Amino acid sequence: MVHNGIEYGLMQAYAEGFDILKGKASENLPEDERFDLNLTDIAEVWRRGSVISSWLLDLSASALAKDQALDAFSGKVADSGEGHWTIEAAMEEAVPVNVLSAALFARYRSRVEHTFGDKLLSAMRFGFGGHVEMPQ
Repeated sequence: MVHNGIEYGLMQAYAEGFDILKGKASENLPEDERFDLNLTDIAEVWRRGSVISSWLLDLSASALAKDQALDAFSGKVADSGEGHWTIEAAMEEAVPVNVLSAALFARYRSRVEHTFGDKLLSAMRFGFGGHVEMPQ
């Protein structure tokens, strides 16, 4: 169960990072600060020699290569209970788990409002476990 709690944290970190990169094209930014970054290319660079390379990043890169907008994913990220169990165990043992609890709560939030990062989380879950969180 702790393995899955850690997985939640890793996935959330990737999702947030790519959300920042995608946001650089926002019309809310001054024009001279906007960049239309190729997330697929960035994921590929990170996969090939970055300290943050991993299978989860491979899955992210694969999903972005198919559709950089991730339109096939809803962004409503489910949890299967392992993260919840990990947080409960941490509370019983008085172990601080800032990242793991934030990652679990981000999944709860994704069910109300969605970000691009949430779509990437959905894509990763589909890639490793076949979890289907498609738009309705």
